[in-house]
Amino acid sequence: MPRHQGKITSWKDDQGFGFIAPNGGGPAVFVYIKSFAVQEIRPAGNDIVTYDLTINQKGQPRADNVAFVRDRAPRQARPAVARSLAAAAGFSGLIALLVFTGALPLLVFGVYLGASVTTFIAYAVDQSASRKNQWRTKESTLHVLALIGGWPGALVANK
Repeated sequence: MPRHQGKITSWKDDQGFGFIAPNGGGPAVFVYIKSFAVQEIRPAGNDIVTYDLTINQKGQPRADNVAFVRDRAPRQARPAVARSLAAAAGFSGLIALLVFTGALPLLVFGVYLGASVTTFIAYAVDQSASRKNQWRTKESTLHVLALIGGWPGALVANK
């Protein structure tokens, strides 16, 4: 079976999938992160890849055994990652300071900490299930956890 080549036109890193536009045209090809030979290097838009073309149960094109055309070093941490971590740490620090000064009860810090840890674990389990092509946590559940105060954990888990 011949290898195909194309360019990643869209990539949802937080969900671990995207689409490849085949060289020479044709319908977009769906690709999972688990389909990449090297998963330590995260795909991004405009990456050139080669792949084996398969068809899923619904008759739609899917990429397997995906490889980057040229070797490249892993990307450095994106500025958005640093900003997300800084926002979560800053918010947690502010809550801790307000508790320490007596402006907020300790329970508030405990609720935020508990919700953040729970949300972080839920996102980590969901991302692991995504990589293994297993049953995933409902998106609405993840959003509710973030809304009840676990958004710092969600922010850290998604980076």
